[in-house]
Amino acid sequence: MLDMAEIEKRLEFHEGLRLQPYFCTRGKQTIGVGRCLDTNPLTVQERRVCGDWHHGISRQAAFYLLRNDIKRCVKELKSGIPFFEALDDERQYALIDMCFQLGIRGLLIFRRMIAALGVGNYKEAARQCLDSAYAKQTPARAARIAKCIEAGRFEIR
Repeated sequence: MLDMAEIEKRLEFHEGLRLQPYFCTRGKQTIGVGRCLDTNPLTVQERRVCGDWHHGISRQAAFYLLRNDIKRCVKELKSGIPFFEALDDERQYALIDMCFQLGIRGLLIFRRMIAALGVGNYKEAARQCLDSAYAKQTPARAARIAKCIEAGRFEIR
């Protein structure tokens, strides 16, 4: 798997960093690097680190939350997609990114994409990634992730 710093960098690129709480385009309260507080509330330990998040958090706290979210996604991917650990780093990253954005339940809806990934049909997996509401809602991000799935390379363009 890619190192944590690289995953953090890519997710920050996709999500942005906001130290003040805000409402995302779907009306969900969010903070840091895309941490949706409505679906993923702060744990007791995270509240200790963040303090009074209602008035903002530090960059360090935002990345603490992000690392926790990445670890949660990886754990969910390992249990939800049996071949996750057999994928190369870039394709693992693509699934981490999608899980981060959509949640594991949202990602698991991509049954055809996951099946194609499981047999190494990356072209079809990328096509399935792009044939979705996800791709319509975040077209640039979905295009980067689909390219990562198909070519095994992450490119920012």
